[in-house]
Amino acid sequence: MLRFKILASVVPLLAAAVFARGEIGSVSHPCIALGESSVELTSLFWTAGVHVAFTDDPAQATVRVQVTDNADAADFAVVDDGLGSESESCQGNPWTRLVSIAAQPVDGGQVIYLSTEGPADYRIYVRSKTFSQREAAALIVGARGGHGRLQAASL
Repeated sequence: MLRFKILASVVPLLAAAVFARGEIGSVSHPCIALGESSVELTSLFWTAGVHVAFTDDPAQATVRVQVTDNADAADFAVVDDGLGSESESCQGNPWTRLVSIAAQPVDGGQVIYLSTEGPADYRIYVRSKTFSQREAAALIVGARGGHGRLQAASL
């Protein structure tokens, strides 16, 4: 009976730890390095300092991001071969800015209009097995808060 009570008290703690961590084990989230800091997407809404949302209506957007087919024309390019290509500087960086993608616009958060046509505040090129176009757009907007152009980013 004592074992059952111990098990009954440990299970909720284990469940809380899994919920707080997001998932069991090491989960890689899209991340970019910016100098000595980094910007990483998180699925834990409450841990993010920056929240972005997407819209299909350009009139509601605060930031316009154009997807381009030419890496040379892009402000931000993501090209990788899949798992394992993530930058070492994104691992355990204390200056990581966490960005979440919200289902609806959040007060003070950026609203992104993602399209293949201009005009645009940012242009992105994405050829990746781990990054979607939406994730790349969220990272570049989260890196600068939607203001100004991104100076230099690397994977």
